[in-house]
Amino acid sequence: MQTITPFLWFNDNAEEAMNFYVSIFKNAKVGKVSRYGDAGPGAKGSVMSATFQLDGQDFMALNGGPQYTFTPAISLFVSCETQEEVDELWQKLSAGGKPGRCGWLQDKFGLSWQIIPNALPRLLSDPARSQRVMKAMLQMDKIDIRQLQEA
Repeated sequence: MQTITPFLWFNDNAEEAMNFYVSIFKNAKVGKVSRYGDAGPGAKGSVMSATFQLDGQDFMALNGGPQYTFTPAISLFVSCETQEEVDELWQKLSAGGKPGRCGWLQDKFGLSWQIIPNALPRLLSDPARSQRVMKAMLQMDKIDIRQLQEA
């Protein structure tokens, strides 16, 4: 049973973010959506919080207002088996956001993600090539497995 759940604070677009993330990951589903009532503080009927699941990981989203925003100090790390998976997730998650270096990106909601192929840690753990692999990776935005293997 999962006991730690990432809790994501949005200004007023938690439902939009949840639906966006659920549309991207193949094994994903919407959980419960709670709406504000007469007592507020949000507009009656607007989403207060929502739960969803991405690849078996539970998440909770809150429309908490503009007091807090996301920072790259916290990111969601996604392990990918293939270059096709890296490419697809990178393209979808970075749409409307901005790419970063070394497999990092910020989505259109400001949440940071790391889209990392499983080959990267294996290649970095090889003492004979780790420095070349690291040098190659530091030049990349989206990680390219073939380029890492050729390093």
